[in-house]
Amino acid sequence: MRLSRGRAALRQLSLVSSPNRHQIYRPFQQSLTLTGARLKPFRNYATSVSAADLEFGQPVYETHPHILKPGEITQGITAREYASRRSRLALSLPPDGVALLAAADLKYRSGAVFYPYRQDSNFLYLTGFLEPESLAVIRKTGPGPDDYLFSLFCRPKDPRAEQWSGPWSGLSAAEDVFNADNSYDISRASTTLPSLLRGASKIFTDIPPSLTTPSNIGPLLKSLSLPTSPLQTLVNTLRAIKSPAEVAAMRHAGQVSGRVITSAMRRPWTLEKDIHAYLDYGFTQHGLSGPAYVPVVAGASRGCMIHYVHNTSDLPANSTVLVDAGGEYGYYVTDITRTWPVSGKFSPAQKDLYNAVLTVQRQCVALCRENAGVSLDEIHRAAENGLREQLALLGFEGLTAGTKRWTVQGGEDLMDVLFPHHVGHYVGLDVHDVPGYGRSVALKKGHCVTVEPGVYVPDDERFPKHFRGLAVRIEDSVAVDEEGPHVLTTEAVKEVEDIEALR
Repeated sequence: MRLSRGRAALRQLSLVSSPNRHQIYRPFQQSLTLTGARLKPFRNYATSVSAADLEFGQPVYETHPHILKPGEITQGITAREYASRRSRLALSLPPDGVALLAAADLKYRSGAVFYPYRQDSNFLYLTGFLEPESLAVIRKTGPGPDDYLFSLFCRPKDPRAEQWSGPWSGLSAAEDVFNADNSYDISRASTTLPSLLRGASKIFTDIPPSLTTPSNIGPLLKSLSLPTSPLQTLVNTLRAIKSPAEVAAMRHAGQVSGRVITSAMRRPWTLEKDIHAYLDYGFTQHGLSGPAYVPVVAGASRGCMIHYVHNTSDLPANSTVLVDAGGEYGYYVTDITRTWPVSGKFSPAQKDLYNAVLTVQRQCVALCRENAGVSLDEIHRAAENGLREQLALLGFEGLTAGTKRWTVQGGEDLMDVLFPHHVGHYVGLDVHDVPGYGRSVALKKGHCVTVEPGVYVPDDERFPKHFRGLAVRIEDSVAVDEEGPHVLTTEAVKEVEDIEALR
């Protein structure tokens, strides 16, 4: 592989055996074939230190082999892949362009009670670094894939502070574990960052001028008077197309989550909150870190409220329950919705409406392939047309033959009443992934999307009486391939016969 200006390769910790048979770790140089990986010089330590005896701000393989595999920075994603992402971003920058990202702030629930920390998704995507009070700087230094500098500002080790808050990684780990070319104390960003940005042609960032943490970064950036452009669009282009490792992570999340939801279908329930608790626990099994979002557990007509998350009501025995839930693996999420009868057996009306939605959902999933040449918006229109046909067969009136839309009655489009949301969205590190990336883009291999048609029938005399108050949504997460869809959540059963056979 080509060396870039004598610079070195990703540094990893190598397992060797000491004379006393204890395992110790030393940095070593590893030749990489992946585009964008670079050789880095390693330090000469006076003595070797066991990485397993150190404390970091997040799991690393040496301390958490039950969570990570060798070479991984986060579950499923290796140091090589993170380096490749930075390389591809640098290639998209103009000469001497700089990408600048700030870590997410710690969010407080009330008073001194904080939420579990969640890193900013773009920062996470490019660094794998999971701590607050951090800045990432990626500067293009030449035309090649290796021609960039990655600098990471973070907190230095502080034993007294860490006694209270738990460990953080420190400056040495920023280089040795996260492969930064240079690491800096975040408290000195106001004096160090200007020199790193000197001579930059343009700064690509989404940091608002008002952002004061970390290190008063917003006002500092504004004071430098450098030309800026949004970074989100550039990162969206990278994040929208998932790598095989990303798809595998989402597949694992979908597989485990699907099994948990199917397991929930087997059991009798009387309260929404009990299903909620069961799912939350299930989503911590088999390597998952927990729920990807607050679940919808909506019994009876509450299913007509798209994002009902109170989850506090009882479940009438003759009703259905709509559950929208999924777990998270390596910060990659899955998004699943299933609707099933509380009693374990569908009534005739429930079964008819369910099968209507399922028919359309299957049709839409089949379109999630590159050679179909369609976008999410076009799949949405196909869903509308399919639901119009299916509901007409069930006796819903208000259709005009040959049109693609419900007729307007009293100034209201009936399709917007019965199917008020889009059929799908992108999914990945975020449930609604790559914000701002259009749904008019033709789907390509590597896109990961949801397909979730639904019908929500209000208590309205315009609709057949036996369907009023029913709600059905069926959703899968799907990876787009060249010639067909790869359903990531197939373990969550959805055929009527399979659901009823569970009990």
